[in-house]
Amino acid sequence: MLVNKRARHEYQILETYEAGIVLKGSEVKSIREGRVSFTDSFVRIKDGEMWLCNLHIAPYSSTHESYDPKRERKLLLHKKEIKRLTGMLSQKGLTLIPLRIYFRKSLAKVEVGLAKGRKKYDKREKLKREYVDKEVRRVLKGREKFNI
Repeated sequence: MLVNKRARHEYQILETYEAGIVLKGSEVKSIREGRVSFTDSFVRIKDGEMWLCNLHIAPYSSTHESYDPKRERKLLLHKKEIKRLTGMLSQKGLTLIPLRIYFRKSLAKVEVGLAKGRKKYDKREKLKREYVDKEVRRVLKGREKFNI
């Protein structure tokens, strides 16, 4: 499973959707090797279809087949879900981003998140909250050892 680590820091995820992805054979092999970069990747809805843009899948080393590593790849989702997402994207400040890529029953899947961008102070506040929670867990864990 390949995870977009920056996504949860940069965005507040409101909803998630699972979508299939149309890939070439050598792209599947590269994904299995973990040679994917989520940097600047996003999802666009164009003509009633969802497209994954700017996802860099490095070419597989053993094949002679060449392709554009950042080509647009079609995502497979029900029409009803695409129409719902189109309506939600019309709201200001919402976007679709890929959160992770994984395999389910040997089929490549992409988890797409409906997200709202965070402000800089929101990011700092989140980091502070996570740090405090981690410290509390650490202290409580140490105290439980003494009570036994």
